[in-house]
Amino acid sequence: MPSAGKWTGPHWQLPLPGLYEPSLVCILGSSMASPPGIRGRFSCLIIDDDLAFATLAAQVVRDVGGDTILAGSLGAAKERVSGTTFDLILLDNHLPDGKGYAFFEHLSRRQPEAPIVMITGLPDLGEAVSLTRNGLFDYLTKPVSVDALSACVERARQRIAARPTLGPATELFGVSPAMREVAQQLRQAARHAGGTVLITGETGAGKDVAARALHQWAFPGGDAPFIAVNCAALPAEMFESELFGAERGAYTGADRRRPGLAAAAAGGTLFLDEIGEVPIALQAKLLRLVEAREFRPLGTTENRAFEGRFVAATNKDLAAESRAGRFREDLMYRLDVFSVGLPPLRQRREDIPGLAELLLTQLSKRYARAKPLLKAEDIAALGVHDFPGNVRELRNVLERSLLRTPEDSRWLSLDWVWLNRTHPVASAPSPAPAPSAAAPKPAETFPPPLDRDLTPVEAQEYRLIGETLRNNHGGIRRSAAALGLSPQALLRRLDKWPELRPPDAT
Repeated sequence: MPSAGKWTGPHWQLPLPGLYEPSLVCILGSSMASPPGIRGRFSCLIIDDDLAFATLAAQVVRDVGGDTILAGSLGAAKERVSGTTFDLILLDNHLPDGKGYAFFEHLSRRQPEAPIVMITGLPDLGEAVSLTRNGLFDYLTKPVSVDALSACVERARQRIAARPTLGPATELFGVSPAMREVAQQLRQAARHAGGTVLITGETGAGKDVAARALHQWAFPGGDAPFIAVNCAALPAEMFESELFGAERGAYTGADRRRPGLAAAAAGGTLFLDEIGEVPIALQAKLLRLVEAREFRPLGTTENRAFEGRFVAATNKDLAAESRAGRFREDLMYRLDVFSVGLPPLRQRREDIPGLAELLLTQLSKRYARAKPLLKAEDIAALGVHDFPGNVRELRNVLERSLLRTPEDSRWLSLDWVWLNRTHPVASAPSPAPAPSAAAPKPAETFPPPLDRDLTPVEAQEYRLIGETLRNNHGGIRRSAAALGLSPQALLRRLDKWPELRPPDAT
């Protein structure tokens, strides 16, 4: 075990070997910036007054690419988590100013996405069970072996790596005019603090990603909570307690106070996904939360203010649901203040190449393997399928294909059998008959001009557009429909490649 460090005022200096000596990785109630170029891939807060263990934990975390900050008390930890978002938290149960068990609720509310590991020298089975039921990632007993701690941190790192991440809007939403408009609308909505936003679109179109993008643009500092509630997966009998919270003894089994998700979203965003699935009997309670911005936890008569913004999403037509008596009209109007509609993937096929590359990069990181390349013909094949499951289904076919691709293969083995079975090509031309013995085999039609520096994807697109225009006698609308494009999108491509447009194109 590394030797203990020395106290130098507000900081502990720890003698960790490695990139620089000594590593100033532990801070008590103060701020720290990593030296240039030493920033890790994830951040870890170690809440422990045992310096020897903290030194060991810091080394283990850094070995897998993390940065560490130490808080030696609950007071110092509370200050750290109030202004910084951490990817992983190691929490000691016995601290100078209180128990980590009692602090867990505050931590999970302020850092909802961070795996939290409880570490204690005095294990308590009841505490362990209770914490695990409420989302604790792991429970370790001191003395902790290096192997056990390393295995725990590695599992946490894998969860962090698999967490959805957001990039620039061009990566999030693609290059199509429709999705650029969506990004612009979300940025506009983000500028209006407290405004309610309704995101609509088919299943798998990316409503959750759009909600997270809106949240990040609304709270660029990164320290505001984003609390997502899947209304379709929340049982009706648990709806109130999960959303509004409950006092101890409010119902059978309520052995402690639960703050609820509305309280956890204070200062940030409460995302109500699939809101069209909320039973109508519960919609009145939801209306009070959205309209009056207040809620009442179970077991109390006191109303509490909601201090955050609402974002809701649905794949249903709420107006039609309202006419059918399945959704309250007044709630629909309160939600539909600023509406953003996501087009399905089949209406923005030009986004498929970029999305496929981004998703394949994320999946390769998730499975800790080298990223294989997509062949131009595979990208073209993906581009002519409808994908009724939208981006989620595109991700699924890429994940299936990645898992069946050998690790040493340079190219992705696209699962053509699954793709053709589940997605008939929307407008694929009929296979050409085999040439007769008397007829010479035609040369390749519409080869890209040699003076154009086209990517493999652009070259494939060039040939496909040329052949489709020829087969449809230059008809713009018919060709666009066959290619799965809008006429305007096809005309934009012909502006780049005017030689493809026949003189009599209509």
